[in-house]
Amino acid sequence: MTLVDASSWIEFLRSRDSKPGQRVKTLLANGQAAWCDMTLVELWNGARGITEKKALEEMEQELRLYPVHEQVWAGARILARRCREKGVSAPTPDIVIAACAANNKLSVEHCDSHFDKLLPIAAKL
Repeated sequence: MTLVDASSWIEFLRSRDSKPGQRVKTLLANGQAAWCDMTLVELWNGARGITEKKALEEMEQELRLYPVHEQVWAGARILARRCREKGVSAPTPDIVIAACAANNKLSVEHCDSHFDKLLPIAAKL
């Protein structure tokens, strides 16, 4: 299972012919795409038009949702601290998503450079 970050979901939802959009399409076709609460908040916050909103509503019924529970929040706090110690700066939502992936032993599909630095640190949680 792969936790898909909002960056790649946006590429897919906006029908961009991009590598991230194609990777999401493949994950969906193989039943391997998932998301977490934080990703959904990000997507709903930026949802454009009726088509995107309808797609999100439909996918909410079909895709596996990994909750952001206390263990994930605890991991996110540790990850934020470790990132700061290493001089790595990332948006809070990305830290939470990386912590959720680490907590559930999931890979992350993304096209956001923050994850390139976050994920190796999160793997040690």
